[in-house]
Amino acid sequence: MIDFGSRFATSALFTQIFAEGMSLVEEAADYLDGEGRAALRDLDRGASLTYASESMRLTTRLMQLASWLLLQRAVKEGELTQEDARREKQRINLKDIGSTTDEECLAALPAGLQSLIQRSLHLHRRVLKLDRMIYDRRTQPRPQASPVYEQMMMLQRAFAGK
Repeated sequence: MIDFGSRFATSALFTQIFAEGMSLVEEAADYLDGEGRAALRDLDRGASLTYASESMRLTTRLMQLASWLLLQRAVKEGELTQEDARREKQRINLKDIGSTTDEECLAALPAGLQSLIQRSLHLHRRVLKLDRMIYDRRTQPRPQASPVYEQMMMLQRAFAGK
């Protein structure tokens, strides 16, 4: 059986997700500091409150995702073992960082923020799935003895007696 957790950090998939996540963090920071700040001035009071809460959720979500990605990179670089990463991961909260605003309120937000929120939620779902595959021992199948190996051992025992 191949251990997904030990192989994931060195995979092309990890490199892609890491680059995507870090790029999204940078893009969100640039947006919230520039274009988003300007767009906020044009919103009514209700939409401004939604903007404030959703931008905080976005920032929190991206920081948690970046922390998880950096932890996996530390495994890749040999700075942490998979078991060390498992312990450190307990400090990262990936579960409660989704969007809680209803669709109608989100629709009142600037398109740039809506895009960042949707893309961050998509990345969040992917990271949650990967996290379960790497760290949730309940989802990892138990290795089974190979039927071929068992047959080979029976043959070896049969011919070893002669």
